[in-house]
Amino acid sequence: MGQRALPLTPPRLGRAVQTAGAPNEVSGVVLLLPDGEADSLRRPSTLSYAAQLSLARALARAGQDDGLAVHVVRYRHRGWNADAEDPVQDAVWAATEVQGRYGDVPVCLAGHGMGGRAALRAAGHGAVNSVLAMAPWLPEGSADSPEPVKQLAGRRVLIVHGTNDEHTDPELSYRLAERAKKSHQDICRFEVHSDGHALRQHRSEVLALAADFVRGSLFARSYARPVADALAAPPPLGLRMPLAAGFGRSLRH
Repeated sequence: MGQRALPLTPPRLGRAVQTAGAPNEVSGVVLLLPDGEADSLRRPSTLSYAAQLSLARALARAGQDDGLAVHVVRYRHRGWNADAEDPVQDAVWAATEVQGRYGDVPVCLAGHGMGGRAALRAAGHGAVNSVLAMAPWLPEGSADSPEPVKQLAGRRVLIVHGTNDEHTDPELSYRLAERAKKSHQDICRFEVHSDGHALRQHRSEVLALAADFVRGSLFARSYARPVADALAAPPPLGLRMPLAAGFGRSLRH
């Protein structure tokens, strides 16, 4: 008897990560897109989901007075799966679901690894006003078929990459940012020196940078000086901005 295929699980938002005392009215949403694999129709890894929870909690704490809700998207599959681009479809579904739940609120797509690529690809959704791509997985592509950037128009974009990442090439995220910056000015990229793919070595600074970008993008808060400078600077300066030790512990300006 042949093995029965498992039924396809639809994408899910799950319960919002919010802190106690946060206002009931949601004014902005972050959709966290976990890492995954290049090719796999297996169900998503619970470890990839769990890896996003520390960022989810940090963002929820930072945005609790602004009415921020954070959801970790649960994919249908754990793979990108070539032209199917499964996590992109799931991200688009999730942004539409946010509109149904919360109404016309701005959305930031924030992803790690494969999720970072999905966040960049799904940025054209009408509810999305910003993208945070952390250690994004960006295959080399070719001159005839480069990774698209047109969908980033009108969005604030922050890319964060460790210089010692052996899983996803930081130079490829720089090249994408450089191409995007030619026509879309609101993009910057921070380099986390000596850090790897998981961005664990300087985790507190990375979380503080993410929170500052999210609050500034979703709620029109002023960005910390390094972020504002990186957005304003021409390449390569604004695309190779070093993430300073202690970021988030000093004054915002």
